Amino acid sequence: MDGQATASHWLSELAACLAGEDPSRAAELFGDDCYWRDFVALTWNIATCEGRPAIAAMLAECGGRTAATALTLDGEVRTTGSGIEFWFTFETAAGHGRGHARLRNGRGWTVLTTLRELKGFEEKRGETRPLGTVHGAIRNRRTWADQRAEDARLGLDRQPYVLIVGGGQGGLGLAARLKQIGVPALVVDRHPRAGDAWRNRYRSLCLHDPVWFDHMPYLPFPDHWPVFTPKDKMGDWLEAYAAIMELDLWTGTACRSAAYDEATAEWTVTVERDGAVTTLRPKHLVLATGMAGKPEMPRLPGQDMFRGVQHHSSAHPGGAGYAGRRCVIIGANNSAHDIAADLWEHGASVTMIQRSPTLVVRSETVQRLGWALYSEAAVKAGIDVDTADLIVASTPFAVLPELLKPVVERMKQEDAAFYDGLRAVGFQLTFGEDETGLGLMYPRRGSGYYIDVGASELIASRQIALRSGVGVASLTEDAVLLDDGTRLPADLVVYATGYGSMTGWAADLISQEVADRVGPCWGMGSGTARDPGPWVGELRNMWKPTAQPGLWFHGGNLAQSRHYSRYLAIQFKARYEGLATPVYGMPQAQA
Repeated sequence: MDGQATASHWLSELAACLAGEDPSRAAELFGDDCYWRDFVALTWNIATCEGRPAIAAMLAECGGRTAATALTLDGEVRTTGSGIEFWFTFETAAGHGRGHARLRNGRGWTVLTTLRELKGFEEKRGETRPLGTVHGAIRNRRTWADQRAEDARLGLDRQPYVLIVGGGQGGLGLAARLKQIGVPALVVDRHPRAGDAWRNRYRSLCLHDPVWFDHMPYLPFPDHWPVFTPKDKMGDWLEAYAAIMELDLWTGTACRSAAYDEATAEWTVTVERDGAVTTLRPKHLVLATGMAGKPEMPRLPGQDMFRGVQHHSSAHPGGAGYAGRRCVIIGANNSAHDIAADLWEHGASVTMIQRSPTLVVRSETVQRLGWALYSEAAVKAGIDVDTADLIVASTPFAVLPELLKPVVERMKQEDAAFYDGLRAVGFQLTFGEDETGLGLMYPRRGSGYYIDVGASELIASRQIALRSGVGVASLTEDAVLLDDGTRLPADLVVYATGYGSMTGWAADLISQEVADRVGPCWGMGSGTARDPGPWVGELRNMWKPTAQPGLWFHGGNLAQSRHYSRYLAIQFKARYEGLATPVYGMPQAQA
């Protein structure tokens, strides 16, 4: 059979198994090495089943109640070096889905199923968009402004169903999704204006991801938008986004405490806004404070006697005012490099302390080899951002190492002179413990890397001094002492020492007990540095139910926030409308 016939036959066999009395028999259509990744469609979870027994177990429990039908090829079948791959659509009892499959030797290798919308609760768009008015003469007409004024009472006259803590790209994008499907959601953010989390960062900060990667739900950046968005421009975009999408947002609002009532299945959240304390009672609480947790500030002897300026990188305002001053940066990842370059541009004398190896990739190289799906070429080829997101999602995390290693090797070869220049001054490089590069270091630990936009050349040319493979022993009144005995005179010390887990925010806002019960956010249990096992195959506790009822985590880069907000919003909408949402693979409370 040709590829089209093979795909059609396999899909019809899958449909027959799912419609039969024993859906688990569908696992027999898969090879020995196989994966089924599901985004809410069958499992009401974000989960990957690895191997035929795991797929059979999932289908035995979920297949019948999901009632997946109408599996239909969507587009042309693509022939690859190892088999074929294709898109398909399907329906479940709850909604409409889209999937992707790869076959090897006629048997399933990878399958992705995603629930795209709920039946009867589809977004009003295109031909079904709202009119915006009612034509005719109507007494006491309610205008758009009247409706917005009523919406602004959310949290005062009526309670939000979902409370989102954090008004960055993650919180606002999720709120926009919920707005479009009629789920009352309130966003609270401690900053005075939407976008201030970006505006308040160091002056030179720009996104390292390209514009095609960073679009937000519903409002893609215009075609003239710069490839790399400056942080203040990003802040202004978020403020405009909140207004255009008519989001219910309380700025200048600090969350003080939250507690969950098992009996009523709701939260009691205390917030302070404009000096007044308000109690909110949402059913669901989302921490959308970014993928990172609280800044990790090391405790060193002598910090209390240091007479210069010292702060965490998250509080660094920029290099202005440090011309001719001696600046020491502890750390060697993205923020450390950006801040070092900014200080150098302002005429400072800069020394970077690299305590452990750093993964470095050139921006131009990673755009070409790592982000090809998010590029102008991809757009011209008809790959929109939603399709790109789904293509990325179609590859399970467990499969990525063997796909990424050749890409990393090519990067190393093409940029050999670049890396040799860094090694020549003692810079310690890594490409990941298993040579899989940025593509897996980011989801495993969210740190340990730098996307080079210029600082590496300053290091290689010794314009930024480097002390590598050493730790900091203590501070004195005017210097940083390294554990090899070196004394570095300093007027400024920047601790570019990273962040803790997002569960740190849960500990502060709710309790340490709840944070411990939920366990770590991020990482997959790969057993590599900062990603302890056991292996779970998906990012832990992100965008899906956690061991604490009603508590959810939403974060990541702009691409992840955009894509996963769809599935998180669908989970809330289903619960809001009273639909059954039996979760398969529900995480267990941590010991």
